[in-house]
Amino acid sequence: MHNFQRIYQLHHILVSRCLPLSHKKLEALMECSRATVTRTINALRDYFNAPLEYDRERNGYYYSPKENGVFELPGVWFDANELYALLTVQQLLEQIEPGLLGTQLKPIKDRVEKILAARHFGSPQITANRIRILSMMGRQAELKHFQSVAGAVLQRKQLRIAYHSRSRDQQTERTVSPQRLTHYRDNWYLDAWCHKREALRSFAVERIVASQMLDHAACEIIDTELDQHFATSYGIFGGKVTHTAILRFTAERSRWVADEQWHPQQEGKFLPDSRYELRIPYANETELVMDILKHGAAVEVIAPEALRQTILLNLRQAQENYLIEKKK
Repeated sequence: MHNFQRIYQLHHILVSRCLPLSHKKLEALMECSRATVTRTINALRDYFNAPLEYDRERNGYYYSPKENGVFELPGVWFDANELYALLTVQQLLEQIEPGLLGTQLKPIKDRVEKILAARHFGSPQITANRIRILSMMGRQAELKHFQSVAGAVLQRKQLRIAYHSRSRDQQTERTVSPQRLTHYRDNWYLDAWCHKREALRSFAVERIVASQMLDHAACEIIDTELDQHFATSYGIFGGKVTHTAILRFTAERSRWVADEQWHPQQEGKFLPDSRYELRIPYANETELVMDILKHGAAVEVIAPEALRQTILLNLRQAQENYLIEKKK
């Protein structure tokens, strides 16, 4: 292990423990020899002026209390695992949305790679080659609008947007108070308070065709209200739960579905014949219908009757597309 990492390791042990630690205990925690622990203690004192003291009565080392709080190493310190974690997060974000924050993150990425190289922790290229995310259904968000939205969310500013709704095929202009930026099913959504509708709404970021951050502070909605509105309904569709879908899957399909989470408040159980019954609360059936149809004949909607009829209608319409007698 490199000297830098030994220093960081000892520092982390000292700040995380309340009682003085003996030399023997430090040797065990750091998994190194007595001489290495001694060298690390001296380096921490001599080079970083750490308030490291030895308590003879309790036979242990500790950080003496400081007036301005706990001692911290100067600069930004990470061990090898934390550095690789930073590179992993950068790589994950790059694969989720290529180029999204590439310019902003490049200086950090370059610095982390130099630190890894200097400390002989191995090639950071391993991260890029060994972690893959295959985003199959994501929709491309325009970079400038994503950055404008993200900036408004983090700076707590109102945002004026022009938004084109797919469902209504209409474009509207409105002012919103951004609350959260959500990545859901390979797509980005802005959860915001809409001043035009005076209600919470979700906006697909890729459908924002114009955006401008305003000087006005965003209206703040408490987390519990946001969670209740956006998390208690099915998927990204907000609203108070009004129905519970009861789905039954074949025994074969149950092997997969039993381990899936469709909704935070779902309930599932195996039936005596090895089928799997899943109960899902929802407010808007649109997304739920798409998920049910993906399972084809391997699932049956038991309730509510309105949802069952919607699925039946979709299946009949799909069948029409394959009828040989269908007129061309």
